[in-house]
Amino acid sequence: MASAMRIFVTGGSGFVGGAVIRRLAEDHDLVAMARSDSSARTVEQRGARAVRCSLDDVDASHLAGCDAVIHAAAKAEAWGAWSDFERINVEGTRRMLEAAGSAGVRRFIHIGTEAALFKGQPMRDIDESYPLAPDSPFPYSATKARAELAVRGANDLLGMQTLVLRPRLVWGPGDETVLPAVRHLVESGRFAWIDGGRSRTSSCHIDNLTHAIELALAHGRGGEAYFIADDEVHTIRAFLTAYLRTAGVEMPDKSVPAWLVRGVAGAVEPLWRLFRVQKPPPITRFEACILSVDCTVKIDKARDELGYQPLVAMEQGLAALRQ
Repeated sequence: MASAMRIFVTGGSGFVGGAVIRRLAEDHDLVAMARSDSSARTVEQRGARAVRCSLDDVDASHLAGCDAVIHAAAKAEAWGAWSDFERINVEGTRRMLEAAGSAGVRRFIHIGTEAALFKGQPMRDIDESYPLAPDSPFPYSATKARAELAVRGANDLLGMQTLVLRPRLVWGPGDETVLPAVRHLVESGRFAWIDGGRSRTSSCHIDNLTHAIELALAHGRGGEAYFIADDEVHTIRAFLTAYLRTAGVEMPDKSVPAWLVRGVAGAVEPLWRLFRVQKPPPITRFEACILSVDCTVKIDKARDELGYQPLVAMEQGLAALRQ
């Protein structure tokens, strides 16, 4: 474990950033970005000292005395204006890098995603040699790829080491994205499996991710990226069925073919953008594609260079949620 540090966290009122604060607050001095009074209260309840700033205006003064940054904030929705993804994911990350470098931060850990490599294709048992997709047609993928390039490109500038951790499908207690979204679709009668839910996926329990983040404070090579995942691989259907069951939700059997879902999303999304509809379409192209192809990642590099070993097995994590 890294010796005690002052650590600046972004995204501390969210799922991943909040879990980071709770895990590290006992051993480190945590400072967290807070855009509002409510987010300030949230991060302070979790164990960090709130600093009022945002990715639009953060500067070195907000990071004074910090040894490390854990940058977990991002626009991760499947829908929104390209300009918003660009402003938050790319320009916000660059501003964080500039502020951290100017403040004398020595370690910058960026929470990336396997989606930064995604253009719509299957990704099976991929490792870190797989190319990024800054030209992806999906705004989340493209901007997270460009953010990662900025982070890795900043390594060794002003003496700061930069690393990227790429979790796939983060789940567990406190989940504010996957479980609530799927539950809403099921309860509103709008959920259907794509191709029966047979695509295979890696996943990452939140405790496994925060364990990897803690390791990355002291281990890993600057300028490198690391996939972080659970040991097990499952079909989307098996994973979501077991996960939603912990919340008392039984998944329906209804299924639609991938070609139909992709076709509908490809036809509807341009109309939504043309007419500037703020509400997301029934399904986006990104969702239609990423839920209908295999996405499995290798964690050998994280094992070798970070000393990472998943702490929570799938059944163990599910059992804890059921309790």
